Amino acid sequence: MSVVELRDLNPKAVEELLSAYGVELITLTLGTNIPASYWGAPEAGIAGQCVFARADTPAHSLLHELCHYVCMTPERRTALWRDAGGDEEEECAVCYLQVLLADRLPGLGGARLLEDLDRWGYSFREGSAAAWFAGDGAAARDWLADKGLIDAHEQPTLRLRT
Repeated sequence: MSVVELRDLNPKAVEELLSAYGVELITLTLGTNIPASYWGAPEAGIAGQCVFARADTPAHSLLHELCHYVCMTPERRTALWRDAGGDEEEECAVCYLQVLLADRLPGLGGARLLEDLDRWGYSFREGSAAAWFAGDGAAARDWLADKGLIDAHEQPTLRLRT
């Protein structure tokens, strides 16, 4: 079983989610280079307020780059090109938020995103992405709540870190 890709998602739902954060999706032709991709194609790229992706870009990669944009400081956002930077706490918060946002995309959802992270090769001390999310992920949840990025019900506030 492969991971969910951008081509598997409802384009309108993807557009609405990214635009809620003021981010524009730039969709590229299959086979072309993805600008500002940290790991290279088919992974998504991020520069300024744009996320670059192709139809074969994994949905988790698209969400990961979006969540970097959401979680970074405004100062880093202004100079964003390819490397989101940040510390380990922020990286964990990015991973946690992408799981929550996956529930806003029909055909994906948080449970499937966690499975896809395991398929893609993400590694967590607890042995799986789902075990991390339910365990050590609590620290990431607290970080997101402290920054006002999720509410008391663990729902994304659709606001950027200030």
